[in-house]
Amino acid sequence: MNSLGIDKAPSDTRVVVAMSGGVDSSVAAAMLKQQGYDVVGITLQLYDHGMAVGKKGACCAGQDIYDARRVADALEFPHYVLDYESRFGQAVIDDFADSYLRGETPIPCVRCNQRVKFRDLLEQAQDLGADCLATGHYAQRIMGPAGAELHRGEDPSRDQSYFLFATTPAQLDFLRFPLGHLPKTETRAIAERLGLPVADKPDSQDICFVPTGNYASVVEKLRPGSLEPGDIVHVDGRVLGRHEGTIKYTIGQRKGLGIGGRKGPDGEELEPLYVVKVDPAAKQVVVGPREALARDMVRVKEVNWLAAELAGGAVTCEVKLRSAQRAAAATVTLDGQGGAVVRLDEPQYGIAPGQAAVFYQGGRVLGGGWIGGTERA
Repeated sequence: MNSLGIDKAPSDTRVVVAMSGGVDSSVAAAMLKQQGYDVVGITLQLYDHGMAVGKKGACCAGQDIYDARRVADALEFPHYVLDYESRFGQAVIDDFADSYLRGETPIPCVRCNQRVKFRDLLEQAQDLGADCLATGHYAQRIMGPAGAELHRGEDPSRDQSYFLFATTPAQLDFLRFPLGHLPKTETRAIAERLGLPVADKPDSQDICFVPTGNYASVVEKLRPGSLEPGDIVHVDGRVLGRHEGTIKYTIGQRKGLGIGGRKGPDGEELEPLYVVKVDPAAKQVVVGPREALARDMVRVKEVNWLAAELAGGAVTCEVKLRSAQRAAAATVTLDGQGGAVVRLDEPQYGIAPGQAAVFYQGGRVLGGGWIGGTERA
């Protein structure tokens, strides 16, 4: 059994590596090549090259494709670029725009993994005769009593398991995460030791097809007329101001509400307001005090459950409701129809439809789904 858990010599084991052009996937490919595996790099062109030329920190276009190829050439393994622009546009970018129009806050990176990288790319890897598909994600695939399990990355500050919750058991059987046990500092050190041309390349910060970070402008471009003005309304019914379009707001937002600094009759600062609800149908953005954000029940749809042995009854676990938030104690009950109800031990704040609810026990990912709605019991 080799280091990837495959009963072959490394030289007889073909590994397709998904290469974004960044340091993580480049180091994953380099480590496997050094260990003697038959490495093949694949980079997906996901959107127009011209959108990202000269921009640092984007993914899967322009400079990044060039960087991935430079790494493959330096390490002497084959590298292919596949044009997935049309699929990416339909499966990810259109979904992103439509999600904002519904008043949600989408996570396109999860949709990309779910609908493009871990579906179409995985099939392409199998067509190339690969024994597995490796990525640069900071997550771990650990064999358990019932098969492969998805676990958090060893470095909590870099863990990307939240973005992988939609990975199916069949996909997890075929996937490998060579960096899952490493801190990012070690990944950078490996890149420098090997002299990789991307060793100093910065990490991507924005969504790849939103190069300026201005999500609303992208949605407006994709869906002309989506910036419809309306009222900013307090939870008590008072109209506090006007907005230019609900797509500019998300649940829990505090800054940039467009209602200016609020002061009392004696000039005192009033309590800050947060976005509590986004209602595109009524063209309203509803705001209120932080307490108005508190929710202790979450309805989840499109659940992908990875822990088959825990599929019956209520499951005690922790749930992450945003990628950057701490996991909260909860009880999850699957509804048998592809959804689940999450009951939180303590109310949480700023839970936004369109984000993911990902369930953990210890370091293991039990599964997850998309937040459809919230309530306060």
